[in-house]
Amino acid sequence: MAGVATEERDGVALSSLDSPLGDDLGVTKRQLVDYLDAVAERLVPQLAGRPLSVKRVRPGQPPFMQRNVSKGAPDWVRTAPMWSEGSHREIHQVVCDDRRTLLWLGNQRAVELHVPFFRIGNPEPTGLVLDLDPPEGADFSVVVATAHLVRQALQGAGLAGAVKTSGSKGVHVVVPVTGSPGEDVAAATRALAARTAALDTDLATTAYLLEDREGRVFVDSTRSGQATIVAPYSPRLRPGLPVSFPVAWDALEDVRPGDVTVTTAPGLLGDDDPWARALPDPQRLPAELVAEGHAIPVARVQAMHEGKRRKRAREATSTEG
Repeated sequence: MAGVATEERDGVALSSLDSPLGDDLGVTKRQLVDYLDAVAERLVPQLAGRPLSVKRVRPGQPPFMQRNVSKGAPDWVRTAPMWSEGSHREIHQVVCDDRRTLLWLGNQRAVELHVPFFRIGNPEPTGLVLDLDPPEGADFSVVVATAHLVRQALQGAGLAGAVKTSGSKGVHVVVPVTGSPGEDVAAATRALAARTAALDTDLATTAYLLEDREGRVFVDSTRSGQATIVAPYSPRLRPGLPVSFPVAWDALEDVRPGDVTVTTAPGLLGDDDPWARALPDPQRLPAELVAEGHAIPVARVQAMHEGKRRKRAREATSTEG
């Protein structure tokens, strides 16, 4: 019967492979599993040793983000105890160190794979990211232009990064780092975002509140600490399952975020691993960049206070009226 195909790979029982992966995605569960299997040698190193957050989907249900390991997971699935701020308790997150675990995740219909910039047992960040988010309805060319501003800001600080599509609307510029605690990496990220926006204030902004962006690309510096980004080569939960895909700096103008999907990526990659090839070696952050960033307020905190201030002002105006 269609939809109940079962097979085994690497000791993992795979079920319902020919059923739709989820509503309106246009792919089957088999296509997801086949893709993960095809890119396992490239994807697993990006996940290994890090607590994993996954976005799963089931037909007839809305997608959901899952951090705690599923009940009934095989005993060979490695997990790590992590404190959850959201639920105020310890949870156990999957650590995907091998192909077998990746296939098991695919069988769980885990589509998006998100990781933090730290490894289990070592809180020192391994990198930072500037996430470029275009305004609604904007052409991708504004994201490309902003990415080049980020590169210019990095070069001005003596740093280098690699770029990938988010698989959604924007791009991620990732900078491997070493030798700095989390607070300093977060500060340097804020400074780089501010320097990027200052290069073209009509194009880019660090404004966290949507109403303050005024049609500009948001240079998001907030994905540090416990925050995560979607891993390179991870699919995204959109029709056709586009992939977060590495892009050469000189090829950015030729891509669109949804161009590469789970069905086309393996053929484009061949035996290559463009993300591993593009990533520079971990770099030490310049002291002046870190100091500059420590003088910049944390975006979320600043936005929270500003939002409360504006709410009070609106309420006061309403009362006076």
